[in-house]
Amino acid sequence: MKRFAFALALLVSADYVAHAPRAQAQEIEVTGPLAGAPAVIGLRVYREMRLQIQAHWTATLTDEFTRTMLAGGQLMFHPVDWLGVGVWGGFGVLNIDSTLTDEVTEKGQTNDLNVLSLPDAAEFPKQIGHIKWMASPQVAFIPLRGKLGVFESLFVDTDLYFMGGVAFVGLEERESVALSDCASPGATLTMKRQGCRSGLSRSSRSTLAPTFGVGLSMYFNDFLGLTLEWRGMPFAWNTSGTDESGAARGDYPDEVIDENDRLAHFNHMFTIGFAFFVPTEPGRSFSD
Repeated sequence: MKRFAFALALLVSADYVAHAPRAQAQEIEVTGPLAGAPAVIGLRVYREMRLQIQAHWTATLTDEFTRTMLAGGQLMFHPVDWLGVGVWGGFGVLNIDSTLTDEVTEKGQTNDLNVLSLPDAAEFPKQIGHIKWMASPQVAFIPLRGKLGVFESLFVDTDLYFMGGVAFVGLEERESVALSDCASPGATLTMKRQGCRSGLSRSSRSTLAPTFGVGLSMYFNDFLGLTLEWRGMPFAWNTSGTDESGAARGDYPDEVIDENDRLAHFNHMFTIGFAFFVPTEPGRSFSD
């Protein structure tokens, strides 16, 4: 009897499934006063057809020997709300030596092998490289916008942007020098140190590098905003002013400090900026 009841239940279930009505997608049409209305009315368009004038402060990150602080600015025009074209730049106004530089200064030892790289540990800060200025034509892409809420009571309009371009970088590095310039063959260590110590002068040069990054803008009102951004800028330079490699990239030490001793570095920096927009009144996505 139980088997019969079970078989009957299966037959009923199969018949129901076979004759069940099919689900079909149906387009929902909005009628009445909302028909054809946009999703948002009166949305502030902060960037479109506006010039962004920005003052900023930039700090380099993850530096080996010294951290550079740059004061600068940015001009960017936005033909549409999601795209901007402009120029970014800054000048190095302050250098803060790292703990590694302090340790070399306090504990570094000079011998016959490194007399060219470290003629005087106390004067090591004089030979490390510095970033002096940067200038970058760039393009910004702004794909996302929204609001940030603080304690569910204060809300700030924000947008997320990506930028990229080409950077011109002004550097100051230890001037090219050879051990043979410091002392004659057979000179004592003291004589070599004295000669190489006089070769701690610097020289300036500029280099070209790609630059890219990501940032967040926060708008205080219709024409003032705060920007926070990270930027990467890879290029080769001699940050330590030491003999790192020879012409064959491995002939170390070759007793010469020159362009062959520049090593590739992925330079990071963080920027905080205050932006002013012209005209001061933003556009609106749709009028009321």
